[in-house]
Amino acid sequence: QVQLVESGGGLVQAGGSLRLSCAAPGRTFSSYAMAWFRQAPGKEREFVAAITWGDGSTNYADSVKGRFTISRDIAKNTMSLQMNSLKPEDTAVYYCARTYRSNWRPQDFGSWGQGTQVTVSS
Repeated sequence: QVQLVESGGGLVQAGGSLRLSCAAPGRTFSSYAMAWFRQAPGKEREFVAAITWGDGSTNYADSVKGRFTISRDIAKNTMSLQMNSLKPEDTAVYYCARTYRSNWRPQDFGSWGQGTQVTVSS
């Protein structure tokens, strides 16, 4: 199973920005869709955003709409999450994941990486 690798996390002040990246070293994404999830301490992992690899259509959780942008670079075989206007409640470990299902639900995603920590200070 392809292991995904996340990068780009860090510590930022509220209102700041970060850009996360997801790659599959040595492999080519062949998924129907890719997504970002996050898990805050003491909470369940939650869906953040998804992108259909073929046509680039996107979906977002209501909590990040207008602030986060998911994108993919087919040539570089990477996926990114641009996070603007960050809030302390965005603090979490962020994971990328994939699904081969066209009619996907958040629970259909897998191939979890180790995640990257995002901490937003107030």
